[in-house]
Amino acid sequence: MEKCDSRCISNQSDEAMELARLYKDNKKPNHRIVQINNKNYTMRWDHHTHTIYSHGKGKVIDNVREALSKGLDSIAISDHGPGHLTYGMKRKDFIKLRQDVEAVNTILPDFKVFMSVEANIVNGGKFNNYLDISKEEIEKEFDFIIAGYHYGIPNAHCIANWTSDRFGIGTANKRRLMIQNTDMVIGALYSNPIKILTHPGDKGPFDIQEIAKACENCNTLMEINGKHAHLTTDEIKICSKYDVNFVISSDAHHPKYVGEFEHSLRRALEAGLDVKRIVNIDVV
Repeated sequence: MEKCDSRCISNQSDEAMELARLYKDNKKPNHRIVQINNKNYTMRWDHHTHTIYSHGKGKVIDNVREALSKGLDSIAISDHGPGHLTYGMKRKDFIKLRQDVEAVNTILPDFKVFMSVEANIVNGGKFNNYLDISKEEIEKEFDFIIAGYHYGIPNAHCIANWTSDRFGIGTANKRRLMIQNTDMVIGALYSNPIKILTHPGDKGPFDIQEIAKACENCNTLMEINGKHAHLTTDEIKICSKYDVNFVISSDAHHPKYVGEFEHSLRRALEAGLDVKRIVNIDVV
């Protein structure tokens, strides 16, 4: 992995000094508390956030600043994979993102920023691993990967899924599409070390039960997403029948949303999910 050198750090000196002062003020994190039904909850980390390297509105340092203000212990920068036709991260920017991440990690030794990617799930793909990034890139470029299904990806049934979502399709065609979508997701899970499956069930028909089984076998966290409606309350109920754990992510595309978790947590509680199964949420 490429590391940030002194020139990278000096180029961000003003923002870095401001961030260092904020970090000093938050040496003992004052976690943001959300109260629901007379119980207090906090989020420890948020490993699904975006920046200007793909579809986000802020820089790495902006997401970190917001995370510190909410008392988080770590965040991941998980910009969209390079296979997206309109806002995928450019491969040439991998090294730049690594430099930005390491610059912050150098300044804040007790706060961790991870370099991740929200890889796009595809139907086989040119790398034959159901993702738009190669296994070599997974090993060399990223601290870990997360992955999800999106529109705007070649060879991923996007037109059929978009049509189904907007206008509906016949029962037989929907069943066929569900099988194709589910096979893509399961193929990606079994072919790659995916830490988090992002917004499962979003943007098309999926067999959420079969996906939950695969996540159980692959030890992959199932995400309750803060930007999208999935996992839904009903989907959480289905998935909770299997030996899987869950994670709440902001999926922040603007820095102000980093570390937000209340709406996702409310869905989980409505589904009757034991909060102990949400790996980054504590009851305080």
